[in-house]
Amino acid sequence: MQEMPIGTLSEAAGVKVPTIRFYEQIGLMPAPARTASNRRSYGQEHLKRLQFIRHGRDLGFSVEDIRELLAMTRDPRASCAGADSIAERHLAAVRRRIAQLEALRDELARMIGDCRHGSLAECRVIETLADHSLCTHEHGSGMATG
Repeated sequence: MQEMPIGTLSEAAGVKVPTIRFYEQIGLMPAPARTASNRRSYGQEHLKRLQFIRHGRDLGFSVEDIRELLAMTRDPRASCAGADSIAERHLAAVRRRIAQLEALRDELARMIGDCRHGSLAECRVIETLADHSLCTHEHGSGMATG
């Protein structure tokens, strides 16, 4: 097993060093061995685990879902029903989010389409933002970003 410092692990997995330390703090990553100079020393198992975590996060799984999935991997012969259940629950959440985004898209398109492109005093975008009752879709779910 090739041992590597945290910077090399970070590059190999495409994850920033503070993220690796965070995953160690919350118990997703096992503590690495230490060199004689007390530096972290990671192996291939750390890299595989970190890649699993990163891929799960890229797919939108929560940290807790990933924790559960990692715990399941301890017994490779066990049923995958638990993993399926977590993935199905996440898929349902993704579908709900897509429906919310589609409604949001439709509302924004309608709002822009209804605008007369005149002055701000008669701007439909401004009017609609000022009066939620002018909206035709429900979209108040804290979906604002940034």
